Amino acid sequence: MDNTDLRILAQLQTDASLTNQELAERVHVSPATCLRRVKRLEEAGIIERRVAILSPEKLGAGLTAIIEVTLDQQAAERLAAFETRAAADAAVQQCYRVSSGPDFVLILQVRDMEAYNQTAQRLFAADANVRNVRAFFSVHRAKFGTQITLAPPA
Repeated sequence: MDNTDLRILAQLQTDASLTNQELAERVHVSPATCLRRVKRLEEAGIIERRVAILSPEKLGAGLTAIIEVTLDQQAAERLAAFETRAAADAAVQQCYRVSSGPDFVLILQVRDMEAYNQTAQRLFAADANVRNVRAFFSVHRAKFGTQITLAPPA
């Protein structure tokens, strides 16, 4: 990756809806060069996907829960089984396997406390391997970002 790739990535992190023409103008390359580079970055897996970030509050999904989950048995297949179930659940926005402390940290976005209770029943209470769950509910979101700091090429 060079500085042009980094400029492309920086622009796409800010606004992935830019047309190729707009993106090329902003990073000072031809549209053909821009298109070729974006395609290469996608094929390399550097650009995983392009999405729209929606407002949970305006869509009626205003409860964010940060959940710590500790399993009873941490055998590889048991960790993988829980991870697969959690990642497949629509309420789970993010799923992290973590070390030192709980086994997983999940970020859930749900409509309300009733929806959270349904999710908790589905993911935690129904799983005999879940030993402990700690839930934290967001009362204010001071920052939410998706951008990764891009370092200049070596």
